[in-house]
Amino acid sequence: MRIRIVDAFTDRPFAGNPAGVMLFDGPFPDDDRLQAVAAEVNLSETAFARPLDGTHRGGEGEEADWALRWFTPSTEVDMCGHATLATAHILHTTGAATGTVCFATRCGVLTTTAHEDGSLTLDFPTSSLTPLAVPDGLAEALGAAPLSVHDTSDHIGDLLVELSDERTVHALTPDWHALAGRSRRGVIVTAPAADPALGYDFVSRGFFPNVGIDEDPVTGSAHTALAPFWAARLGRTELTGLQGGARRGRVRTALRGDRTLLTGRAVTVIDGEFLV
Repeated sequence: MRIRIVDAFTDRPFAGNPAGVMLFDGPFPDDDRLQAVAAEVNLSETAFARPLDGTHRGGEGEEADWALRWFTPSTEVDMCGHATLATAHILHTTGAATGTVCFATRCGVLTTTAHEDGSLTLDFPTSSLTPLAVPDGLAEALGAAPLSVHDTSDHIGDLLVELSDERTVHALTPDWHALAGRSRRGVIVTAPAADPALGYDFVSRGFFPNVGIDEDPVTGSAHTALAPFWAARLGRTELTGLQGGARRGRVRTALRGDRTLLTGRAVTVIDGEFLV
């Protein structure tokens, strides 16, 4: 089987968020085999996709072209943005698909659209945001005092934590063990950009020790919560986020009511053969 490694939400290699992508001609292997492959690849997510016969439909009646699943090294997840972008990138660069592709996933039918400039747009459900009191011990686990905390919808299951400024977000060295179990999936920290003239409006980082990922460089799905959060504060529905610690990428967001459009680029860095 062919395995590709794709850097997502970036236009250059060794940046953004790497994902494994494996395409199947027929039914998926059993779950244990998919999990073993994802553990071997050992990236935050490995995506597995296979073509469908057009009988899978979403809530608006759209037909799904491909089935898509995402695995971390330790578990299957309900939603992943960067591995969806990586899969769409492989489908388009290999000629397996053109234009808009609809994926049947655990969170419904998700569409991706390729543009002439090489970018791709993902159409994901917008996350709800429920204000919370700052949980005991969260500031100590992060090493910074939250300004606000919100719970996000079930399809991502993160805590969204607002911090004071961009410098604080970049300087964090969290206690991973203390962060584990604080949400259903992970903790997203965010702050406004120090200088919007640099081409982004807000910054974020994502920590997911619950699913075996200490830090995810660029989390597309988290931007379904970041987009409404910052749209309400900045008064604009189209924004750009910069995410990551040592490794960073950019996500263009467009809030469209109950849907959020996530646009970015991707680069294939490895194309090889999986021998077992």
